[in-house]
Amino acid sequence: MPRAHVLFAHPVPESLGAAAHAAALDGLRAGGWEVDDCDLYAERFDPVLTCEERRGYHDTATNTAPVQGYVDRLRAADALVLCFPVWNFGYPAILKGWFDRVMLPGVSFHLKDGRLSPALRFGSVAAVTTYGATRRMAWLAGDPPRKLVHRLVGGPPWSKRTRYLAQYDMNNIDRAGCEAFLARVRREMERFR
Repeated sequence: MPRAHVLFAHPVPESLGAAAHAAALDGLRAGGWEVDDCDLYAERFDPVLTCEERRGYHDTATNTAPVQGYVDRLRAADALVLCFPVWNFGYPAILKGWFDRVMLPGVSFHLKDGRLSPALRFGSVAAVTTYGATRRMAWLAGDPPRKLVHRLVGGPPWSKRTRYLAQYDMNNIDRAGCEAFLARVRREMERFR
């Protein structure tokens, strides 16, 4: 059974983001995935990269020690699914901190003679996200989360397939709009490969 590592980064359990996370989990399980659900807030993940961690960042023999459990979970995955809100046109601090502390040299990439090569090779990557801004406003701001997911987290050669499921302008949609988004997330995650 393929294994999906789901990273969830939203502190509010009654949010649309939390409902989208639940819909993603339902869809993945219905699609035959074994799911490792990592709720960064519930697990009290510390997003702060310490001075010692930064000094040892490039030492691939020891750099994973402070976050070894998270590294092991990531390495065991066949796919990565990110569930997060977009705040101020970026990731929540807890998710950005996870990238800083877990996506390390020797874990997500190799660095040799100044050249990067991938260390992780997911079959697929997906992002399930919500924006307060409209699609146009996000586009005008450069939509950094979308670009990072497509170009760095899930882009070739790290992934065969990247999906980005976003609900823009969430502050101005009605219940029917929310339900349509959640149904889309469930459907897409059920077909996720």
